[in-house]
Amino acid sequence: MTKKLNELTITEAQEGLKNKKFTAFELTRACLEVAKTKNKNLNAYITICEESAMTEAVRADEMIAQGKQQPLTGIPFSVKDAICTVDIRSTGSGKILDNYVAPYEATVIGKIRAQGGVLIGKTNCDAFGHGASNENSMYGPVRNPHDLSKVAGGSSGGSAASVAAHTCLFSIGEDTGGSIRQPAAFCGIVGLRVSYGRNSRYGIMPMASSLDTVGPMTKTIEDCAIVMGEIAGPDARDATTVPDVVPDYTKELSKKKKFTVGVPKEYFELDGMEAETKKIIEDKISALKNAGHKIVPISLPYTKYALPVYYIVVPSEDSSNLGRLDGIRYGVRAQVDNLYDIYAKSRGVGFPEEVKRRIMVGTYALSAGYYDAYYRKAQKVRTLIIRDFERVFETVDLLITPSSPFPAFDLGAKKDDVIAMYLADVFMSAAAVAGLPAISVPAGLTESGLPVGAQIIGPRLHESEVMNLAKQI
Repeated sequence: MTKKLNELTITEAQEGLKNKKFTAFELTRACLEVAKTKNKNLNAYITICEESAMTEAVRADEMIAQGKQQPLTGIPFSVKDAICTVDIRSTGSGKILDNYVAPYEATVIGKIRAQGGVLIGKTNCDAFGHGASNENSMYGPVRNPHDLSKVAGGSSGGSAASVAAHTCLFSIGEDTGGSIRQPAAFCGIVGLRVSYGRNSRYGIMPMASSLDTVGPMTKTIEDCAIVMGEIAGPDARDATTVPDVVPDYTKELSKKKKFTVGVPKEYFELDGMEAETKKIIEDKISALKNAGHKIVPISLPYTKYALPVYYIVVPSEDSSNLGRLDGIRYGVRAQVDNLYDIYAKSRGVGFPEEVKRRIMVGTYALSAGYYDAYYRKAQKVRTLIIRDFERVFETVDLLITPSSPFPAFDLGAKKDDVIAMYLADVFMSAAAVAGLPAISVPAGLTESGLPVGAQIIGPRLHESEVMNLAKQI
C-alpha cells in the first residue's frame, strides 16, 4: 500500500523531493490539510501557520531546483509553543503570552528554517513546560491519537501527537524532566533528550535553566539522527553549549554495535508499575540478549532521590525564570488602576494552577532560612546522583529502563492528584538531573493498543550510542 505524503518519514521525503516524485509545496499542503482536520479532535496545535508554510514550501522548491537541497529542505515540521519562532505567535500555552509574537528565533529553529524546513505550526503543551499530561495548557488538553480518551503526555504532548497523527514529519520539543520522552512513549514515537549543552537553548522559554534541553521528536530513529545532525552544536548565544565536535549521527547509526547494557533494578521494583508494561520491556531486554548484547543487572541507589531533587530544583529555578512574565514589558496586561494589581491580576489570570504552585514552592525553597535546607541540599544530592551514573558507566555502555511505569492514562484521571501526576515522570527525572542523553523508543503495544516506550540512557554526549541501541530495539 502506497503511503500518503503526510505519512512519509524524513528519509522517504528527502528521496521523493530529490527525484521529483512530488514537490515541497504538495508535501506541505498534504500535511496542512491533515493538521487542520485532525486538530479539531486532537487539539495538538495552538497555531497552524498555513500562509507562511506555503510560502516557505515555494522557497524550498526553488532551493531544490537550484541544486541547494539540504537534509531538511522542504520537510514540514512542528514546534512546541514554548520555543520562540520569529514573527509567529509563541504563547508557551499560557494566556499571559496569548498575544506574544517573538521578535527573534530559537537557534535550533533558525538552523532548520535556514535550510528550507517548513514550519507547519506551533504545538500545544503544558503551560511553560509544567506538567506530565498536557492537561495544564490554558488552551485545553491534547488528546492521544491512539485513543482520544487518553492523554498525549506532557509537557510536549502536542508535538508528540502532531508526529504520531502524521500532521508533520517531525517536531522540535523541549525536555526538562521528561517532556520529550514521556509523550513520545505515550504516543508511540521516538523522542530524544540530549546531553545538557549539546543543543542550544537560546530562544527556549526557560523553565529550569540547569536542566532544560531541546531535541527532536520523530517517526523513526533514522529521522532522529538526521534532525540531530542539523541542530546540534555550540552557539555563542548560549554559554552552556559545549564545543565538542558533532558526530555524523546518521553514519554512526549504520554501525551495528554490540553493547554491555545495564538493567537498573530500581526501575523495575517500583510500586505502581503496570505488569503489562514491565513484561513488554523485559521481553525487549531478552531480545537484546539473544541478539548478542551483554545484559548486566546494576543498581543506582540514589535514583529514588531523583524525583524529590527534581521537584525542589525545578520550582526554585522556575520561580526565578517566570519573574519576567509580569504583564508589564510584554504579554497580556490586566486592565486595572494601580501597579500592584497589574502584577497580581496579570499573573493571576495568565498562569494556570500548576504554574502558580511551582512558583510558590520554588520561592519558598529559595527564601531566607530555607535555601540551605532545600535548594542547597537538593544540589548536593544531585551530585550524588551524577556520581551514581558515572560509577555504573565504568562497567556498562548504556542503560535500559521503561520510559513510564504505565501507558497513557485517561484524561482527567490524575489531574487533581498532584503527587500521582508527578510520579508519571519517575523514570525520566534521574537522567535529566544528571544531564545525560536518553531516548524513548517504541517497544510494543498493550492489549488495548496503547504504545509502551523503552528508555535508553547513555553517558554524557553519547547520543550516537543511545540512538544505535534504540534502532536495534
